[in-house]
Amino acid sequence: MSKTPYPRNFSHIGISVPDLEAAVRFYTEVLGWYLIMPPTTITEDDSAVGVMCTDVFGPGWGEFRIAHLSTGDRIGVELFQFRGQENPEDNFEYWKTGIFHFCVQDPNLEELAEKIEAAGGRRRMKEPRYYYPGEKPYRMIYMEDPFGNILEIYSHSYELTYGSGAYQ
Repeated sequence: MSKTPYPRNFSHIGISVPDLEAAVRFYTEVLGWYLIMPPTTITEDDSAVGVMCTDVFGPGWGEFRIAHLSTGDRIGVELFQFRGQENPEDNFEYWKTGIFHFCVQDPNLEELAEKIEAAGGRRRMKEPRYYYPGEKPYRMIYMEDPFGNILEIYSHSYELTYGSGAYQ
């Protein structure tokens, strides 16, 4: 007899960036996330963290830098700067398997979009779109951070937006 699984909480996400200090500034100053562990260098060695990273990355990874942040709702964000980091020309290969964006929520998404642009990010959409035009104020817009990572902004919670049948 199998039990129905219960919904697990989201703990954290890891984001690769080419400049760790600039990314920490962006995510703390523009998105308001908390810095909970400043930039730290992790080295390939026989320490517990070094061995764990070798398990994940395989031998020869050498070292990387990492900082830990937290959102207002306690979701962790790990920012990674890897040695030899490559920045794709277009980081929006949505047709490929993997995570292609993350989403933050702000009731004034227009103002946040302007702040992201002012900090070096860019819009992927010219203007926010309404899910229920003329009926409800639920809006969204796709952006890029200054490092090419895709982020979406919602004006309202995920449950409110989709619980009403946004595609019907």
